[in-house]
Amino acid sequence: MITDRLEISRVTSDDKADYFYNISNDKKVLETFVCKYAESLDDYDFEPYLQMDNLFAIRLKETKKLIGIILHFAASEENACEIGYGMGSKYWNNGYATEAVAAFIEYCFSKLNVNKVYASYFTGNDASKKVMEKCGMKYDHFVEKEFEYLGRERDLTYYAIERR
Repeated sequence: MITDRLEISRVTSDDKADYFYNISNDKKVLETFVCKYAESLDDYDFEPYLQMDNLFAIRLKETKKLIGIILHFAASEENACEIGYGMGSKYWNNGYATEAVAAFIEYCFSKLNVNKVYASYFTGNDASKKVMEKCGMKYDHFVEKEFEYLGRERDLTYYAIERR
């Protein structure tokens, strides 16, 4: 997938350092995106991410550098999927997440052939809420204390968009 400024493609072994620094070792990202924290690049087990066929790198088109990730997974509803995304904190507030999510929603409709795409955010993460709204997603439902993450019970707010 290609957008004006981004390329969305499979994660490769060459992405290990960028993935580590922009996702797994970025504590700001881990406050908003569920991922296991990694302390050191030398001890970082990147192999499981390479095995995921539903995980994609969000890259700057001009440098091919991984600045974030986006993935899809099954939703509880038939013919639907859920997406998740994380962006390195030094790339926040540039519109990259909105650009990537919009392209990925289209990918879900056209290539995965689903009729509905969901996304959720930790309640209070207004930046992610704005991304979803800018991409045409609408409030769907709220789940109080859906799971525990980083020692806290987390509420999730779900947004969705249906194929036109």
